[in-house]
Amino acid sequence: MSLPQRARSGTIPSMEIGGDALKDNTVIVVFGASGDLAKKKTYPALFGLYRNGYLPKDVHIVGYARTKMDTEEYYKRITSYIKIPDNDPAVAAKLDEFKKLSSYVSGGYEDAESFINLRKHFEDIEKKYVTRDVNRIFYLALPPSVFIPVAKNIKENCYSTRGINRIIVEKPFGKDLESCRSLLGALKQSWKEDETYRIDHYLGKEMVKNLLVLRFGNVAMNAAWDRNSIDNVQITFKEPFGTEGRGGYFDEFGIIRDILQNHLLQVLSILTMERPVSFSAEDIRDEKVCSAVNVVKVLRAIPPIKFEDTLLGQYVAANGKPGYLDDDSVPKNSVCPTFAATVLWIKNPRWDGVPFILKAGKALNEAKVEIRVQFKDVTDGIFADISRNELVVRIQPSEAVYLKLNTKTPGYSFRAIPTEMDLTYHRRFTDSTIPEAYEVLILDALKGDHSNFVRDDELDVAWKIFTPILHWIDGETAPRPMPYPYGSRGPFELDAFIRRYGYKRSTSEYNWPVMNVSNL
Repeated sequence: MSLPQRARSGTIPSMEIGGDALKDNTVIVVFGASGDLAKKKTYPALFGLYRNGYLPKDVHIVGYARTKMDTEEYYKRITSYIKIPDNDPAVAAKLDEFKKLSSYVSGGYEDAESFINLRKHFEDIEKKYVTRDVNRIFYLALPPSVFIPVAKNIKENCYSTRGINRIIVEKPFGKDLESCRSLLGALKQSWKEDETYRIDHYLGKEMVKNLLVLRFGNVAMNAAWDRNSIDNVQITFKEPFGTEGRGGYFDEFGIIRDILQNHLLQVLSILTMERPVSFSAEDIRDEKVCSAVNVVKVLRAIPPIKFEDTLLGQYVAANGKPGYLDDDSVPKNSVCPTFAATVLWIKNPRWDGVPFILKAGKALNEAKVEIRVQFKDVTDGIFADISRNELVVRIQPSEAVYLKLNTKTPGYSFRAIPTEMDLTYHRRFTDSTIPEAYEVLILDALKGDHSNFVRDDELDVAWKIFTPILHWIDGETAPRPMPYPYGSRGPFELDAFIRRYGYKRSTSEYNWPVMNVSNL
């Protein structure tokens, strides 16, 4: 969709990516190629980049896993989640090309012999490269239990001595502060920080990246972005399905480790950080985590979460759906929370006194991730019981930004009702395609851009915030979560909980437009 003639797009200066962009002679290795993450996210993202011409010239993709399978089975697995729109023959032809530049090697994760065999496979591929320099990207779509032996074996047996090496590591990065430090320390024995890319796919989502422009590219927005104007902030993650047979894995981590400690805390840090000096990777990451002279950086300003600032829930059978404890893979009498609401406080001059309510849950009434910034009440006087202004950033589905304002009702009466200024992406940018988060982040890794990856000191601070409450939940005196029906908004106690922190739900009769996302 073309912009109106008088509209002018702003220009963000080129990022100092702090590394070398890989343009050719590159092998990308996907460890865990037989797993769900690889087939659902990694390979579709790699194909999206290949289809749009963003992978390096002469790239080759190698799948690696314990599973033994032939070439045809491998091709079937890695393309099972790749969609061809309207059976487009051009896309189908690209997919055939994509298969031909991919191969598979089966082997173990802990024995050197398997990695020596993998290195020989690389060397056979790299014989075709005209120049001597060869680059290798190692993507670990693996559980953290094998991160260390795989990273060590890669460095000792598969590291390119004639080019650039990068390792991409998936979350979770430990289970608490101690295990995170142990994991980071072990990785550092083999890999330098500038070679390591810790991926949190929420940092690749369009609306999360857009927060920087919304905040720092708009004077009107930034002027009201502090404790003097904002009453409370909610960051919400909702899934309409339960553990679906994966309860054994989920029970080991719980909803706080799975969503709050990483995804939602990342969103919070971008939402609340001070303006970076530039858009370079380290300047952005410094504002999120590091201390500097006379400046309290945002994550270091958040004390550990208090028990009384937490509400935990666990879904039970309802609406024809089983409860969490009905999952055969879940330990009987488990008190693992499938829903959590926690309140974080930022002890710095900009945000002191503003509650940041992080909420996440499974088996809820809808799929939604959003930020809701609620501003303070209008001064008493000429208005009575007028709705608060709210800025809502919908991260998914149907990306949007809308601002709830009050306006006079049309006609003879003088009465205010809430309405919205709405920027819904599928209406405003009709000709634009929003890339998947994994596509964005893999491309960043190829460019050598660390700005949307998690740094080691950032992880350390994040775990300090959450570890005390996680130990309480995991301990002998663990609280029993509040039950909530499958398909509900969460525990019955939720509304009272968020009211304690100042949130006011609008009582107006105004009907908000219902977004039809079925065709998006």
